Amino acid sequence: MSAAQSHPTLARRLGVGDAVVVGLGSMVGAGVFAVWGPAGRAAGSGLLIGLAIAAVVAYCNAVSSAQLAAVYPVSGGTYVYGRERLGEWWGFAAGWCFVVGKTASCAAMALTFATYAVPGGGWLRRLVALAAVAGLAAVNYRGVTKTARLTRILVACTLAVLALVLIVLFTGEPHRDLELTGTSPYGVLQAAGLLFFAFAGYARIATMGEEVREPAKTIPRAISTAVIVAIGIYLAVGVALLLVLDPATTIAPLATAVDTVGAAWASPVVRIGAALASLGALLALIAGIGRTSLAMARNHDLPGWLAAVHPHFQVPHHAEIALAVVVGILVLTTDLRGVIGFSSFGVLLYYAIANASAFTQPADQRRWPRALNVIGLIGCVVLAVTLPWTSAVVGAGLLAIALIVRKLRTGRGGSARS
Repeated sequence: MSAAQSHPTLARRLGVGDAVVVGLGSMVGAGVFAVWGPAGRAAGSGLLIGLAIAAVVAYCNAVSSAQLAAVYPVSGGTYVYGRERLGEWWGFAAGWCFVVGKTASCAAMALTFATYAVPGGGWLRRLVALAAVAGLAAVNYRGVTKTARLTRILVACTLAVLALVLIVLFTGEPHRDLELTGTSPYGVLQAAGLLFFAFAGYARIATMGEEVREPAKTIPRAISTAVIVAIGIYLAVGVALLLVLDPATTIAPLATAVDTVGAAWASPVVRIGAALASLGALLALIAGIGRTSLAMARNHDLPGWLAAVHPHFQVPHHAEIALAVVVGILVLTTDLRGVIGFSSFGVLLYYAIANASAFTQPADQRRWPRALNVIGLIGCVVLAVTLPWTSAVVGAGLLAIALIVRKLRTGRGGSARS
């Protein structure tokens, strides 16, 4: 009996629409309001080129994840795919990169929400961020269908705000000339890596594969739909911003942009939209990380206590409680506004392993050509190494430490599965 079969399973309650919403809730989240500044500083006028590169890599990663999730419809995402296709060490590396990178992202989303929701700063902002973590963790604890319903509401609000912003920016004055020159190939690639942070939400669909109805059909359709919709939204926002201002000059490009075209009345709406988007991203992140932690705990790559499934709500409640505690500590003690690069590094490595895993699938399991797996793998590695060096060094160092600890532990115990 496999590790997954020896533990209680999760209920399959999500359809295509719910799964698409969970993915969009992660992708069209705080990133669309915050990622343009750092990416613009790296790419200059070549921001849209960086966005196009990030979109191509994201699409390749999405189809690899969809192809794998259709065959392995259990919680864990690439942690499971890496174990099954490449070996347990590759799966562990993927799971570790996902959990660590996305745990930091949870704190970043909570702090972003508090930044937009609280005019002041200091401890009040941190306490508001902590309250957001506790509240959304409680929603997740009550069951995945409640998570999907609330995410649907938050995504709808975010899309409505973005639609208003796009109308204001495209119809307002003044407009600048749109340039696509870029500063340097390195800067454009670094921007693509930073922008990838905003695309990575489709992983949440795959990591929730054990809760999706008819996963062989639902997961590929949901992932493909979510990533295509997100690419369209980001492209529209990127073009609108560049027609109005240089996003590198402000920490809140969308709010500044509506002010620039004489629509200051829309600025509070943008702030509210950013706050709601941050909540949507945080909600979906908590759900995805909890389920990857569940899968790792089932295989003894994390403490076995995290493998518990609530007998009534059928969620990995121990994993979600532990995650909420860790994220709560981070929002109270750390400034994670610069965590985008660190999170992107971990997630890019995670998807590099996903592409390598999909490349090994036989013909009867394939839905897309192997060339997309190769493009995705190369793209992930290139974008990871061109991120700010501090992000790459810290991310690689934490992964190396985790691998060493696992080696020492399995050396004493014989096998990670024991």
